Amino acid sequence: MTQARPRIVVAEDEAVIRMDLVETLREEGYDVVAQAADGQTAVERIESLVPDVALVDIAMPGLDGIEVTRRVSEATAVVVVTAFGQRERIAQARDAGAMGYLVKPVGRDDLVPGIEMAWSGWLTLREARGQAVASAAAAERAEQRLADRRDVERAKALLGDRMGLAEDEAYRWLRQTAMDARRPLGDVARQVLATETGDARD
Repeated sequence: MTQARPRIVVAEDEAVIRMDLVETLREEGYDVVAQAADGQTAVERIESLVPDVALVDIAMPGLDGIEVTRRVSEATAVVVVTAFGQRERIAQARDAGAMGYLVKPVGRDDLVPGIEMAWSGWLTLREARGQAVASAAAAERAEQRLADRRDVERAKALLGDRMGLAEDEAYRWLRQTAMDARRPLGDVARQVLATETGDARD
């Protein structure tokens, strides 16, 4: 499936450079949804509009591009724009979550691939994060099911001792109690285990 062109916010404090970037991007068919001349405005517009890509100058008044990147990179693919020779700043931006960088002056031949590669990389990263979250949730559910089965077995044994019930009778008692109370079977089993004396229905 072909990915639509990303929506972009351009954050650059030098007006001429910013306008040139915006014009080039629009000529290439991108939707530039907002512009910003300082870091705080950039953060506000990115958080408000949630663009696909944020093109962010590293050196801006107020919040610099690295801090902007740190604040928005979970939701937006960030491409930082740097002056030549700022290797240390590039490394800081990468650690803050930037997906790519461009060196001034930014030409059309560098701008488009830079945007596309960062966006593609960010989509891949987002998918991987989603899979990791899903895997963690599945593992947690499996662990809970194991805990429920363990507690049901222990509760059946306790009911057998307490009430003289056979194993299948104890299970039916637990299941009926859970149905009557509209509670998970594991919760009812844990309630039985928590009450060492008296009727577990109480």
